[in-house]
Amino acid sequence: MSTQEENETLAEAFWSVSRTLRHRSHESVSPLGITPAQARAIGVLRRHGRLRISSLSDHLRIAPRSGTEVVDALQERGLVLRSPDPDDRRATLVTLSSQGEEIAEAVRKARASEAEQFFDRLDEADRRELTRIIGLLRRPDTQQP
Repeated sequence: MSTQEENETLAEAFWSVSRTLRHRSHESVSPLGITPAQARAIGVLRRHGRLRISSLSDHLRIAPRSGTEVVDALQERGLVLRSPDPDDRRATLVTLSSQGEEIAEAVRKARASEAEQFFDRLDEADRRELTRIIGLLRRPDTQQP
């Protein structure tokens, strides 16, 4: 173990691994001709279905204006469709087009392949333990044992 690794805090190590995984994930969607933000939006729409742009922005944790820009770019590529919200004429609903569904599946496969390569150095027991630990960390503080 290097001196740098010895002096690194747990949080710093976690962020380093997270950055590496995020970078590799971004590289995996690049051949699809979409940005990481667009890939995230596609994933949210795939999981949640038709959403208002404001809800999509909330899921992405970005400003509504930025959400509109992401949707504009996806619409230009024919990956999403806009429709009026029947419950609020001021709002717009966004859904994946059939081409968007195809890209969503390609993104899922690319990310799964990249993650498999990334975590390949862990044996099955280590993967289970890491999954358990991450599950604990994902819980809100109020639910931790």
